[in-house]
Amino acid sequence: MAYPEEIRNAARGLYLKRWTPQEIKDELGLNSCRIVYYWAEKLGWRDLLTDEAVEDAIARRLHSLLCREKKTSAEMDEIDRLVGHHVSLKEKALKWAERQQALTTRRESGDEQAAERPRRGRGGQDSSKGKGGKKAKNEVGHLTADDFAEWLGTLFGYQLRCREAKNDPALPRTRNILKSRQVGMTYYFAGEALEDAVLTGGNQIFLSATRAQAEVFRSYICKIAQTFLGITLTGNPIVLSNGAELHFCSTNSNSAQSRSGNVYIDEYFWIPNFEKLSDVASAMATQSRWRKTYFSTPSSKVHEAYRFWTGDRWKGQRPSRVAIDFPGEDEMRDGGRVCPDRQWRYVITIEDALRLGCNLIDIEELKDEYPEEVFDRLYMCRFIDDALSVFKFQDMERAGVDPTRWEDYKPGRPDPFGRREVWMGYDPSRTRDNATLVVVAPPTVAGERFRVLEKHYWRGLNFQYQAQEIERIAKKFRVTYLGVDVSGIGSGVYDLLKPVFKGVCHPINYSIESKSRLVLKMIDVVEANRIEWDSSDRDIPLAFLAIKRSTTGGGQMTFRAARDNVTGHADVFFAIAHAVANEPLDTNRKRKSTWTTSEVKKAA
Repeated sequence: MAYPEEIRNAARGLYLKRWTPQEIKDELGLNSCRIVYYWAEKLGWRDLLTDEAVEDAIARRLHSLLCREKKTSAEMDEIDRLVGHHVSLKEKALKWAERQQALTTRRESGDEQAAERPRRGRGGQDSSKGKGGKKAKNEVGHLTADDFAEWLGTLFGYQLRCREAKNDPALPRTRNILKSRQVGMTYYFAGEALEDAVLTGGNQIFLSATRAQAEVFRSYICKIAQTFLGITLTGNPIVLSNGAELHFCSTNSNSAQSRSGNVYIDEYFWIPNFEKLSDVASAMATQSRWRKTYFSTPSSKVHEAYRFWTGDRWKGQRPSRVAIDFPGEDEMRDGGRVCPDRQWRYVITIEDALRLGCNLIDIEELKDEYPEEVFDRLYMCRFIDDALSVFKFQDMERAGVDPTRWEDYKPGRPDPFGRREVWMGYDPSRTRDNATLVVVAPPTVAGERFRVLEKHYWRGLNFQYQAQEIERIAKKFRVTYLGVDVSGIGSGVYDLLKPVFKGVCHPINYSIESKSRLVLKMIDVVEANRIEWDSSDRDIPLAFLAIKRSTTGGGQMTFRAARDNVTGHADVFFAIAHAVANEPLDTNRKRKSTWTTSEVKKAA
């Protein structure tokens, strides 16, 4: 079977992101994964995966897995393996640099043979074979500060700056770091905490926005220990032979609040009820010997953590503090600053990361991929200002839930939702060549909420491919409604889907009135607390917050999403709105029976 160029290009993009051929086959609906191997060989895709690109590809694949709405056990295992590969590459790069330096030194001295001799660790052992042979699990009594030298050699300048702040007795014991995405701070703090636990016997407590992120922390610690120290760590919590305990908790800190130790709070701008959690974390680190480390990408200015970051919470505790000034962002980017509330604050944008040695990111590619506002939000540490937004960040937090409680939804199965009905919404881009499809479970009984089960993005693909993908995804579900925006490319998609989804596929024609109805319906659903999604799926709340009030040239009130040239994240909002639009505005009325008993029409 001959595949169109669009599918080959899509497969190439996924291959370079380190998707497996089987995953590419399933995602693109190919007849066999063997065609992926053939393309990789014939078209030279393998040659594109150079050593320099491998680490970046691993980072992108890891990011892709962490952002998935549902994670299977196989995907969690893959996350663990990717973390291991990442750590191994760090060690490999360090050894290569040391070897090159040794060769240069020996050649200059005329002793090239000595450069070929293996490095020796403590006791004259070959360091490549581990530290003193096989050790008992969690045994760390033989380790010293010198054993962490190799790991330290993998760090970039901004990571080392955080380490300097930790070791400087003149600086406060509380560090507060605002960072870009994907700059390796979880990797660094995992190694820092392990080093501290090994050398001092102090407890380490990790609080993360999600359970999955807490497990990533644990994976990094285990891999760093195995790769650089030659020891195997087991258990959860991890209890070292010197008595140090490493606890990994999600936002429910009840299980750890009776303990004390150094506290790390990850992605704290995405944690609901942050002030309560922060008080608990501070209690864990009451003793002056313990440190508190907060680090996160930004979210909204209305989040409780924003007052903590700006110092307004500290100022509000005493009237005499109101007029006290805090350092500006530029000062905090320049190596960090000690603030009046006795916190050391540091801002790490993606530009700072590149300037300080990070060679894993192509910033021009990211700028091309994301609109300016979205790029600033993700990588330049800019906060969302939802003062003009139709939706409020607090409502977005409330809608984010742990999807494991959806016992009737089994991702990864051929029929993940059984015979329960779903509604689907499709939204094409206005000016860019991407589109969004969502699968929404409608409420069937009083008190039940809409649930966003799945979302899919496509970019750089024509309407024929998108229609084929919608058919493929729909085959897994009992689809009783499909709302399609027929603007632009959407018209072609609708024409292809209409014969397949007879009586199910409905066109949505945009006008000021129709857009207002869609937004007003979503306002009603959100404010009534009648919708939820995976709390780790952060682009959904960002899309909702992109919807703002506006007026037409004639002064008529309307809504805008700034989706043309500012943000692409609003696409998923409109896709959800297209699905939810199947419910009437007056939810007190019983739904028509045709909406619940209509025959399902699936692609042949």
